[in-house]
Amino acid sequence: MDIPPQLRCLFAGTVEERNDSYVIEVPKQELQTGSLQAGAMYRVALLSPPTDSEPTQSETELQRDRRPQTPPVVEGEQRTVDIEDLGDQGDGLARVERGFVVIVPDTEIGERVTVEITDVRENVAFAEIVARGSSYE
Repeated sequence: MDIPPQLRCLFAGTVEERNDSYVIEVPKQELQTGSLQAGAMYRVALLSPPTDSEPTQSETELQRDRRPQTPPVVEGEQRTVDIEDLGDQGDGLARVERGFVVIVPDTEIGERVTVEITDVRENVAFAEIVARGSSYE
């Protein structure tokens, strides 16, 4: 299966009926990691449940998948990232694995920079520029 670069998160959920509508709850962690923003519009794809020939996940595996994941970066690590957006304070925002946000001061949207991770928190990391690359279109 091809996974498009626009994919922001992936999780399993149950469709529930509520007041003449059907609802799928989004795990709080998806908003905390910066993958999604409350009130924003997203496209949703629904995949059918696995057939008998496909492997299924046990309830324990699903619960394990819902545990908070460790950040995909560590302090001192260097990475080349693309600045995708600007935060409320004007700092650049880059996303790495699982939509994890890295905040990079003194950058602009479209800039590609090599950074060193200076501080890692549960749902965000901070970095300083090591080298500037070119902007991408």
